[in-house]
Amino acid sequence: MRKMSWKESFKKYAKKQKPDEACGLLAIIKGKETFWPCKNLAEGKFEFFILDPDDWAECEDTGEVIGVIHSHPIGPANPSDTDRAACEHLGFPYYIYSIEHDHWEKLEPVGWKAPSLIGRKFIWGKYDCWSIISDWYLETKNIKLMQWKRPKTIKAHIQNPEFEKALPIGGFIKQSDHKNLKVGDVLLFQSVTGNNDHVAVYIGDMMILNHSIRSLSCRELFDLKYQQALKGVYRYAT
Repeated sequence: MRKMSWKESFKKYAKKQKPDEACGLLAIIKGKETFWPCKNLAEGKFEFFILDPDDWAECEDTGEVIGVIHSHPIGPANPSDTDRAACEHLGFPYYIYSIEHDHWEKLEPVGWKAPSLIGRKFIWGKYDCWSIISDWYLETKNIKLMQWKRPKTIKAHIQNPEFEKALPIGGFIKQSDHKNLKVGDVLLFQSVTGNNDHVAVYIGDMMILNHSIRSLSCRELFDLKYQQALKGVYRYAT
């Protein structure tokens, strides 16, 4: 009996995962290209995916990863900006399968960047509240901030946020004065979870650059809601 190709294996797997996006890895295992299924850890699994790092590690222990595979349950296989960003972040070719159109597209990492700091879709570990600050510093001040390894999931981050430890390590000094803000100050907020798990950057004129979960990155007024949630002001030590 003929053994299924990795594309055939993934197509079968993806149809079982509908309406969620299916994801996995393409790996060389025992000399053959093989589809390695991975759990999708995203909260909105029907519109994007987050590969389980434990599944990735297990695959690396078994063979050599050469690509990332995921499905579009509805619509064409054309890569979205989210796909392009994640492809660049992971550094592997992306193979996208449209279940609706039974069609494949391949996407290569070529140095693509989101055209703007505004309007980005939230991707944990790539386009999140720390990423928008890091990219703002690079674009406006030509300063490359320290990148820190995110917890496995957003939920894990919320349960044990690390900003109060990571910001000083990354060159930021906590300010005792919360009123005289300066452009570039990183603002630490307490979210609805009750934990200090969110940050934004002050950009002047009572405005912040912010990227919250389930929202597009945007400029927002540093209004009473944010002022009451403010738990720390951190200034970069130039």
